[in-house]
Amino acid sequence: MTGKTAPPATDPAPAAQKKEPVPTPKEEPAAAAEEPPAPEHPPAAEQPTAPTDEPAPVPMAEATPAPEEGPPAPPAEPQAPAPEPKPEKPKAEPPSSPLSLAVEEVSENSVTLTWKAPEQTGQSGLDGYVVEICKDGSTDWTVANKEPFLSTRYTIQDLGSGDKIHVRVKAVSASGASVPATLVQPVLIREILQLPRIRMPRHLRQTYVRRVGDAVNMMIPFQGRPQPEVIWTKGDQPLDTSHINIRNTERDTIFYIREAQRSDSGKYELAVRINGAEDKATLDIRVIEPPGPPQNLKLVDVWGFNVALEWTPPVDNGNSEIKGYMVQKSDKKSGKWFTALERCTRTSCTISDLIMGNTYSFRVFAENACGLSEKAAVTSGVAHIKKTKTAYQPEKIPERDMMEPPKFTQPLTDRTTTRGYSTHLFCCVRGFPQPKIIWMKNQMEIREDPKYIAMIEQGVCSLEIRKPSPFDGGIYTCKAVNPLGEASVDCKLDVKGHWAAL
Repeated sequence: MTGKTAPPATDPAPAAQKKEPVPTPKEEPAAAAEEPPAPEHPPAAEQPTAPTDEPAPVPMAEATPAPEEGPPAPPAEPQAPAPEPKPEKPKAEPPSSPLSLAVEEVSENSVTLTWKAPEQTGQSGLDGYVVEICKDGSTDWTVANKEPFLSTRYTIQDLGSGDKIHVRVKAVSASGASVPATLVQPVLIREILQLPRIRMPRHLRQTYVRRVGDAVNMMIPFQGRPQPEVIWTKGDQPLDTSHINIRNTERDTIFYIREAQRSDSGKYELAVRINGAEDKATLDIRVIEPPGPPQNLKLVDVWGFNVALEWTPPVDNGNSEIKGYMVQKSDKKSGKWFTALERCTRTSCTISDLIMGNTYSFRVFAENACGLSEKAAVTSGVAHIKKTKTAYQPEKIPERDMMEPPKFTQPLTDRTTTRGYSTHLFCCVRGFPQPKIIWMKNQMEIREDPKYIAMIEQGVCSLEIRKPSPFDGGIYTCKAVNPLGEASVDCKLDVKGHWAAL
């Protein structure tokens, strides 16, 4: 404003009175070039319109230096291009449409709606929702609520009983209103004594599996008053009633197919509707059949008593996952097929324990939930298990010097016995060649004496003394002798009378 009021600086007060009308027309074009100053300049011109007030010249007095400083006037104009904020203002988009608009309840003069918040609410946030209604057959939409609200549930009151109305809901923000979410069917304003509800049986909540040619017969109960409307669809299209039979009663609907085909597989939608209020359920039916045979069966390798096979999965899995493969072998001599592997989960295997000299063929079946494939993949070639000539070569055991001098591994032990009771002396010896055993009493060799019986078995030496007397006591020695040396062990035998034993 100082640059605009600079010319009348010589007479501050009068200039304010005389020049006020002049600057307004002259500076209007300038305001057009400088958009931000345009709204600010007229108020400044209006302030000095009170010519009698002396405070008005005060800003003019501040502007008086302008004529003395002529060059500073232009700098005020370069500051004017403040239209930079314009690109900073992004064009805000309105919110997206509300989701899942549905009728919750209908009475004689009202209808209650529910929906879900839109996916996108915009940068400015959501201000609320607007509900609009239109009578069936008309195109005039009227707003049901006076002001936007944030709840996702709303009851439209004061409706006429028997009227059919169309309903839509918009999401509103500072950026504008969304595309409306509209109920597909008009709502008949009539009291619903019981809301529609489908009671899906437990076994139908999972995939319903049947074989090709089997009958499909399902009964699905529901509730609702007055009598609800039952609608079956598949892929948003009505069912083929020439192939699928639907029978509805007041309490249930029956879905029946006499002979199921693969084409009957898919997801079926059931809707039970009363005056715009509805309940939906989805039924997944899968019709299966045995798979086709495996492909590209090859005899990869033959070695020893073993054969390696490979194949690829069947082209047609019968509309069911392949659980495994059955591999069979056939001997050319017998011509009979025998199962070698069951439920092989891979597409390759090794068959072992084949008989030498026989010739084998192989075939593979695919298996799914319906069973084995009707046909099998058969190897084009045969596997001949050759007889291998093997010469027996005994294992060469290195010679070892087994010669060993006698050595007692278990010595004699001192014993006390009773007169008249036979007793035994034991010890163990080893050596090679087998040593000769010599028994001695008090350093005298015991020769052929019926009172003594000497034996040796597996290296265990024993000496039986039959009915000893006190005179048979003493030091007994066992001596072992072979060409490599000798060894001996001693023990003491004490024979006591009966009185001593008592």
